[in-house]
Amino acid sequence: MLPRSSNTVNSEEFIFYIDLITDFLKKKPLVKAINAFIKEKDKFNVLTSYGVVLFQKDENPINVYDLKDVETVINTINNGWETREIEKSYLENGLYEILAYIFRKSRDTRKNYRIIIISDSPSKLSEDYYNALYDLLIKAKKFSAFIDIIRVGEEKFFEDDVKLKVISSETHGGTFYCQSDKLLQTILGSLTQNKKEFKVILSDESEQILKEDQVFYERLAVDLISLSTDDQEICDICEQAVCPICEAHSDEIHKCFNCNAKFHSCCAAKYSLVKNIGFKHLFRCPQCDTLLKLDEEFVNMIYDEEIEEGLPEIDLGEPFSEPVMEALEVQEELIEKVEEEPVEIPESAIPTPTKKVRLGGFFGKDVTITTGTTKGEVALKVPEIIKSPEEQNVSITNLRPPKRRGTGTIRLCKICGATIHNTRNCPTCGAKAD
Repeated sequence: MLPRSSNTVNSEEFIFYIDLITDFLKKKPLVKAINAFIKEKDKFNVLTSYGVVLFQKDENPINVYDLKDVETVINTINNGWETREIEKSYLENGLYEILAYIFRKSRDTRKNYRIIIISDSPSKLSEDYYNALYDLLIKAKKFSAFIDIIRVGEEKFFEDDVKLKVISSETHGGTFYCQSDKLLQTILGSLTQNKKEFKVILSDESEQILKEDQVFYERLAVDLISLSTDDQEICDICEQAVCPICEAHSDEIHKCFNCNAKFHSCCAAKYSLVKNIGFKHLFRCPQCDTLLKLDEEFVNMIYDEEIEEGLPEIDLGEPFSEPVMEALEVQEELIEKVEEEPVEIPESAIPTPTKKVRLGGFFGKDVTITTGTTKGEVALKVPEIIKSPEEQNVSITNLRPPKRRGTGTIRLCKICGATIHNTRNCPTCGAKAD
């Protein structure tokens, strides 16, 4: 059996996005704060790497990632500081670049990405840029991306405060205001302390994935590949050469390109139906977390076969005796006619006021049906039923039977176990009832 991927992630990459175009924050306190942050972070028992994004003039960014030591990070900042962009902020552009990197890396590896934006000026780009960015931020949450924003400057309020807080809150980060260069190290230190025991529980990947985003995730995912001549033809899920589901030798085994985990098509489809990311045919490799995809039609066929095997039925027998069923049917017919005002209800359609029926045989209770025709209204009064050995513990005053007498059976959804009544699809999970 394959080792199941953990529900936690114990590696992380911090990406410093430096969006500073004024002289409020000098290079020396910036480098000092980042240096202290990295040295403090390296004390923790976590696999950590670092990245730097810094825009140069003419919208030419420096973007280096997955750096292992503090010296390389500091040298990258020093080398790009004097030629950095000082005319305008490129907040959205830089985040596009960083998120594109995260999406690419998430194809074959999984870790937490901590983006720390250090900015001193609101972006002047159009609203369209932000709307496109917001769409990417929603997707970024599925890839364990967290964004913290440090706005430096003497002002207490900035015109893009709302935008910054939306960006950080949507990715479970925070927005901080640094009105002195001495506070920067303290703010960065607080971010380190918040992650002393860095073990972020992954969110449910099936949540908040929209149908229109399917193409986006399909392009990120990769297909299973064929086995090489040296590979053993044994599925890592069922541990058999012949698929136990379809029992067909034609069901060839394929593997994950990243870790060589091997799957029958049927076994992979069954696993994907349970462990997908929100679309039935897209799932992460249970061994290395690579985002994989299967043929969508094939997976849907496996899904349909699962629910077409039949739903279990429970025979409840005849719930009420014949006289009660007749009385209830009369009640429903009369109510329906009254609702269709101003049609008059003929007297022949109204039961005799003194008509009685007995429930439960000799030891049962008499039920009296009374009617009134004032202004077309009909009143049907059924007293409470007293439980007897032959009758169920149900009051008919709380029930309205269907127009046609049913078979006395209910169906339970095979997928989620919910009761299915007078519908072709399960009201809970949407599975087909037949």
